[in-house]
Amino acid sequence: MNDVQSLRPAIELAMKNGVRFPNESAAYREARDALLAEEIELRRHIERVAEQRRRLPPGGAVPGNYTFEGENGPISFEDLFADKETLVVYSYMFGPERERPCPMCTSLLSSWDGEVPDIRQRVSFAVVARSPIRRLIDFKEERGWHHLPLYSDMTGEYSRDYHALGANGSDDAAFNVFTRRDGTMRHFWSQEMGAVTADPGQDPRGAPDLMPLWTILDATPEARSPHWYPKLSY
Repeated sequence: MNDVQSLRPAIELAMKNGVRFPNESAAYREARDALLAEEIELRRHIERVAEQRRRLPPGGAVPGNYTFEGENGPISFEDLFADKETLVVYSYMFGPERERPCPMCTSLLSSWDGEVPDIRQRVSFAVVARSPIRRLIDFKEERGWHHLPLYSDMTGEYSRDYHALGANGSDDAAFNVFTRRDGTMRHFWSQEMGAVTADPGQDPRGAPDLMPLWTILDATPEARSPHWYPKLSY
């Protein structure tokens, strides 16, 4: 990220934009340029936060080499790294007590499915849930997913340690990033925003928001609604 002092004022960049659309009013253009300046500032803030995240001190060492059941048999936590130094693990709310998986998690994973080959060029990626692997595979086939690597945490140890289990034993979604440097596996970062950090009138979403669904709806007049969530079927 460039030094803040070297950045040109956002409104100055916005005024150089020069984009116009058919029949737009002067009032629309004035408001749109002001919004563009805020969008430029938002982009800069996203970059600042990402840089701050990368500067985090080393996280806690992973307490054990957890074992999962994958589509091709048992696999250890360390083996999930494969040939990469970084591992991203999404904990999917589809535990054995659920008749059907969480619709929000499912919507998110559906949008990620096609991105997995690209993601795995840079880092390793895994989706973990507590249901038996056969149940996860059956739903993967039902949903038409092609690339998501699914793993069953049958003991629940990983899910418990990395906040994918609620206090009452129910599923929680979790997004965790791990590193393996000099033979040591460490926790790097987890999305920690939730209900206790939500602002009034908003659902307990995090930042950055991982769901492309909300990115699209946020660009529309209807926006996202704290009272609407995706379904498994319509």
